[in-house]
Formats: sequence, structure tokens, C-alpha cells
Amino acid sequence: MRTLLNIIWVVFGGFWLFLGYLLFGLIACLFIITIPAGVACFRIASYALWPFGRTVVETPGAGAMSCLSNVVWFVVAGLWLALGHIATAALQAVTIIGIPLAIANIKMIPVTCFPFGKRIVEGPGIL
Repeated sequence: MRTLLNIIWVVFGGFWLFLGYLLFGLIACLFIITIPAGVACFRIASYALWPFGRTVVETPGAGAMSCLSNVVWFVVAGLWLALGHIATAALQAVTIIGIPLAIANIKMIPVTCFPFGKRIVEGPGIL
């Protein structure tokens, strides 16, 4: 079931989310100071491409710099990305087949808003 949902996800929005995160990750890696944000974008991009069957967990001992980076990230990008996920979820929820995709979009918002100090692992995850 997860594989089927992931294939539907890729076709109906996941591929474009993946490309967007990948593009912004490459742009962030142009400057030395924003390389951690680029790495976070790459991590989110892999999650956005194949989210079902994966989950986000806290990284133990992430530290204060992770918290500070999350605050900066949220102001610069996280809020806007979250609004994009909400808009996409609203469009996907129009059909019955799209409801699980909309739920997946909503469940991606926490890592989209605060990516530092988190990692993505195989597990029960979305659905």
C-alpha cells in the first residue's frame, strides 16, 4: 500500500515538491553560511519525494545552534513553505484518492517549518 501511495504521490505533486526543495538546496549551497540550510533542503527533498513509510524523529543532542537555525529558517522559508503545503493539501483533498496525499502534505509541515535537529528514518511514518 505504501508503494502505491508513494507512486500516486510522485505523480500528483511529490515530484514538483522534490524539485523545488532540490533547487533551493542548490541555491543555499552557493554561499558558505547557508550550506546547513541547503543540506536541510536536500533532506526534506528526499522525504518529499517518497514520504509514505518514513517518519521524522528528533536528533538527540542537537544543541542551541539547531534551535537558532530553526528560528531563522522559519522566518525566511518555513512559514512560506508551510503555506504552500497547506494550499497543496487543500487541492488534493478535493478527491477521495487525494485525501491520503493531503494528509501527507499536512504531516510534512513540522519538518518544513523546523528542519534542524531532525532526521528522517524508515518507520511507520505517514499512513
